[in-house]
Amino acid sequence: MTGSSDRQPRSSYVVEPIGVVRSPFADPAAAPRQPAAARDVEGTIELEAGRGFEFALEDLEVGDALWIVFWFHRSPGWHAKVRPPRSPKRRGLFATRSPHRPNPIGLSVVELLAIDGLSLRVRGVDMLDGTPVLDIKPYVPYADAVASGGPGWLGAPEDPAPGFEVSFAELASAQLEFLQSLGVELRAGLISALALGPSPHPYRRIRRDGEGFILAHKEWRARFEVSERRVTVASLFTGYRARELFKDSDPSLQPHRAFVARFGYPGDARAS
Repeated sequence: MTGSSDRQPRSSYVVEPIGVVRSPFADPAAAPRQPAAARDVEGTIELEAGRGFEFALEDLEVGDALWIVFWFHRSPGWHAKVRPPRSPKRRGLFATRSPHRPNPIGLSVVELLAIDGLSLRVRGVDMLDGTPVLDIKPYVPYADAVASGGPGWLGAPEDPAPGFEVSFAELASAQLEFLQSLGVELRAGLISALALGPSPHPYRRIRRDGEGFILAHKEWRARFEVSERRVTVASLFTGYRARELFKDSDPSLQPHRAFVARFGYPGDARAS
């Protein structure tokens, strides 16, 4: 008779999602880096039907804190060393929360707001829309909060470095207000991205532009300058070329057409 200790470890494992996350974040660049940065963000976890999960939800109560185990489905691969946001140097992967891991498994704590059938309404969502959910577990403070556990390098003074202060020049403010009148909200996303500073990052497309920089944010571009730890957004412009804007009748491009009619393209006197 062979004991369990003689069993050979498996070389691979099959993971089957139990549901999916529905959140306001469609783009990795727009998602918060941690649940603490998304405390007021609500979303839902939709469990699959026909698998008995309605019974598995019994005894959960509104107000409970839950661990959500999920799969970073947009992760393209992994590296042994990564540079976390606001860290001045590269770190060993396992000393970070990077989503780019050998097995891209994520872990977030959310607050349960309501249960409607197989749908859980939760708060504190930092996951992308469409994220596969692998498991749900209760957060148990006496077991999960380790008082003696330290944050390692994350607790060192100035590491990670403090965030950058983000401000907007007069033209950029006018452009943001104009876009907001068209239903396009960019200010919060720009602040979140630029508070990490001017260094390129896998989730942020930043390039040099003379003495300044340009950030690609969704379909828009923001020209900004940096002085010490202050980022000033000078202006915005569309990420589309003229032939793309006016050849395609796609109505989703209308805000870009209106923006160009009002502020021009880069290099136009109105855009500077």
